[in-house]
Amino acid sequence: MFRLSQFMQELVTPTPLRLRKPPGPVVIWNLIRRCNLNCVHCYSLSADVDFPGELATEEVFAVMDDLKAFGVPVLILSGGEPLLRPDIFAISRRAKDLGFYVGLSSNGTLIDRAMSEKIAEIGYDYVGVSLDGIGAVHDAFRRQEGAYSAALEGMRLCRERGIKVGLRFTMTERNVESLPEMLDLIDREEIDKFYLSHLVYAGRGNRYREDDAYHRTTRDSMDLIFERCWDYVERGVKKEFVTGNNDADGVYFLEWVRRRFPDKVAHLKSKLVAWGGNASGVNVANIDNLGNVHPDTFWWHYDLGNVRKRPFSEIWQDTGDPVMAGLKQRPRQIKGRCGRCRRFDICGGNTRVRALQITGDPWEEDPACYLTDQEIGIASGTESSPRVELTPYRGRHHAAGAR
Repeated sequence: MFRLSQFMQELVTPTPLRLRKPPGPVVIWNLIRRCNLNCVHCYSLSADVDFPGELATEEVFAVMDDLKAFGVPVLILSGGEPLLRPDIFAISRRAKDLGFYVGLSSNGTLIDRAMSEKIAEIGYDYVGVSLDGIGAVHDAFRRQEGAYSAALEGMRLCRERGIKVGLRFTMTERNVESLPEMLDLIDREEIDKFYLSHLVYAGRGNRYREDDAYHRTTRDSMDLIFERCWDYVERGVKKEFVTGNNDADGVYFLEWVRRRFPDKVAHLKSKLVAWGGNASGVNVANIDNLGNVHPDTFWWHYDLGNVRKRPFSEIWQDTGDPVMAGLKQRPRQIKGRCGRCRRFDICGGNTRVRALQITGDPWEEDPACYLTDQEIGIASGTESSPRVELTPYRGRHHAAGAR
């Protein structure tokens, strides 16, 4: 996750360099797979049916005890739709009592007035709601008419109760035209946080990878987000901007700083290197509804172990697994263009699942890197190589060679 607002703030109020060494990973926990929606790019392939074998309440509590002892600081409770789980508030209350930072990841459609009051009683640190566009655009992605209106009302009810609310937007070529309106929406609705998620080829998202944003589209979108975020920083307005699932964003931001604030480049570069880019399998973990542990939420096809058989703390430290060994290696041994990149210390090799889905090899280059060869220091001479940046990578024979 690239915390753009924090790095922007460094341009105004620089802070001392600190290494990125959290006590334990952030755990995104898909407590339930059932969902009342059937979203186009759902990584968990959820549906409005019950899925057998999910962890019982007491099992969840036991895992939480292990997570706390292991130093996990953050739990993001997700699904499916977590509000469909009957014990969601008992689980959430236990998590808060144990001292976790607790986030709730919802589609927002079930948050009516009564539900928002229950959410407020728990005292979640953050409630994130996904929107894929305005009105009918969102409804089409969610495959349910009225989903947009219900989700927006859910966010409003949470804001009325003083809950920190975030809007998540997964960008593709099918909805990118909604981005300016989404940014206007967070201002108009006084939403605290905007999270741009780049598409990851997992679950249903893998079926729709042809809709992934073109490289030129991604660059233009990031330029817009940088300008909007900087406007808030300049005006002293607190608004959080975050991007996820494309760690090239950090390198692209450094290029933006180079153009706008050349005297700040050295400081920002040191901060970005300390951040280090992709954290899958290191500082980010996932537990699915059956208790299987994954390097992150987009690795559901690959199990590291199950919390019913081994404690999470043991599974997470076991580098006998080749994927975990590779993810924890510093620096990671990545092939192709990523391996030659002179900004690897910032990006960390980007998202491994996209490479795996395209090539069958998790250590190949990430096809969604939208940076030019010149920007990453592998161009021959002063001009970029003829590699086409205007289209997404769709296989080695294409011209160019999320939830």
